[in-house]
Amino acid sequence: MGVWQLLMVAAVMLLGLFGVLTPGVPGSWLVWAAVLWWSLNEQTGLAWILLVSSTALMLLTQVVVWQLPPRRFRNVGLTRRTLGYAGGGALLGFVLLPVVGAVPGFVGGVYLSERLRIGGHGQARAATRALMRATGTSLLVELFACLLIVGAWVGAVIAG
Repeated sequence: MGVWQLLMVAAVMLLGLFGVLTPGVPGSWLVWAAVLWWSLNEQTGLAWILLVSSTALMLLTQVVVWQLPPRRFRNVGLTRRTLGYAGGGALLGFVLLPVVGAVPGFVGGVYLSERLRIGGHGQARAATRALMRATGTSLLVELFACLLIVGAWVGAVIAG
């Protein structure tokens, strides 16, 4: 696979990661489609293993998200800025502390956004808790699965 195709796959994955944070966009399936595209072009054992494992993870994620309470975006005052901070925090946490850093990074990003918006620690903490109850858990599960897939893809590209 050429450099331009790898960059296109990475762009689709990045679009999928942002899509997870955007209501109505099938971000996790964009990440999966990028892995499918890469696997069909590579056709190596590692590519097929990554495709099968990412498919299983996506299906498991959908079952878990389906079991969680539905997202209620409007009732908690969720803004695009909050989603941006949460996604940035999850990405930064995932890079700084591989795999497990995404969860505290996501929550930290939500808290930082609320702290900047509201001002006080107690109020920001209460707003973060309310937001995580309303939308954050299912969003975090989906984003974490996508970050795992993207991280595995980057590792496979570097290794192969």
